[in-house]
Amino acid sequence: MSPAHAWGASALLALVLAGASPTWAADAVTDADSSAVTEKVTAPAPAVPPVHGLEALVPEVAAHPYRLDPGVRPYQNRFSVSPAFGFLGSDRLFLVRATYHPSEWLGYEGSIAHNPGQSVHAVLHTLSAIVRKPMPGRLQPYVSAGYGMILVFPGRSLNADPVTKNALTIGGGTEFYIRGDLALRAEVKGATVFGRQAGQDGIVAYNYLQETIGLAFYRTIRP
Repeated sequence: MSPAHAWGASALLALVLAGASPTWAADAVTDADSSAVTEKVTAPAPAVPPVHGLEALVPEVAAHPYRLDPGVRPYQNRFSVSPAFGFLGSDRLFLVRATYHPSEWLGYEGSIAHNPGQSVHAVLHTLSAIVRKPMPGRLQPYVSAGYGMILVFPGRSLNADPVTKNALTIGGGTEFYIRGDLALRAEVKGATVFGRQAGQDGIVAYNYLQETIGLAFYRTIRP
């Protein structure tokens, strides 16, 4: 090959390489950008850190734990359990009540109470009807009347058999709603126990004042 031909071939090769270089550079940049976009799209979302402590099942309750829904308090198809402490006469009284409301104004309640005394102790169980007019707000008064039986057990110092007596209760109370499913319940009733007294004929009535305070846990039963 002559020197002129060699010089021409070298110049042509240089031009080809110079013309191809920008394309290769652009392809390299394009490939780098595509990889970055792909990594950005396919990158996993950052994990949410766990919340320590108790979590509310309903977020609205967690944000406003003592808020009541507006309007009249609902009672229909609601069931409540109410443990309480108080006095029957001058002796202590512990009781548990279970209440079901088939309608807004009427409720049926069963209760069992224990009256621990020094010489005797008694168990009182009653069935009652609760009548109320539901209102808006936290305070919900009601009246109650019922029938039951009281079982009196003598203590170890007395040699006597247990005695069963009839009892009537009538009175009322009020509930103060802390939140929609929890209320503070206070109640005052008169309890009349019918029995016999030594040396007297016929039935003798014994009147006691029953005062209690406790909590009422409400749940709705779907029909």
